[in-house]
Amino acid sequence: MNLTEKTLTESYPFRGRIINLRVDEIELPNGHRSDREVVEHPGGVCVAPLTDEGELIFVRQFRYPYKEVVLELPAGKRDRNGEDPLTCGKRELLEETGATAAEYRYLGPLYPTPGYCDEVIHLYLAKGLTFGDACPDEDEFVEVERIPLEEAVQMVLRNEIPDAKTQVAIMKTYLLLQK
Repeated sequence: MNLTEKTLTESYPFRGRIINLRVDEIELPNGHRSDREVVEHPGGVCVAPLTDEGELIFVRQFRYPYKEVVLELPAGKRDRNGEDPLTCGKRELLEETGATAAEYRYLGPLYPTPGYCDEVIHLYLAKGLTFGDACPDEDEFVEVERIPLEEAVQMVLRNEIPDAKTQVAIMKTYLLLQK
């Protein structure tokens, strides 16, 4: 069975600094027509920085849509010009934590909300860390925290880390290191 939907028209009721809203008229596999609302996002990167002592480096920051401080792994938005994900990850790790890594391992892509958004978050494990001064963006306020990997896994299982990209990166890191 062909599950592909064909785009017939596209319109943009909103274009913003970070996201665009696109409304498409589509043809369904059965030939009927429908509409799809799509949030266009440049995508991002999430880095699981693992110290030689087996600790992950996290940041706490206020996330406006949820009106709460969220514990996350370092992450950020790719530039709209199609910035290389690894370049973005290195930049975000340095900006938010002051860390650089000798080794990066790609953990794969994550589609956080495939029902209405085209965002792809690229996940990385970073090892061989060295630390300097963090240099967050002028509108970015974060607190850095170290948590042992095994404790972070338990925090995910206890629902203490609601951020999807962070959950997936923690669990993939843990499982990869078990091999």
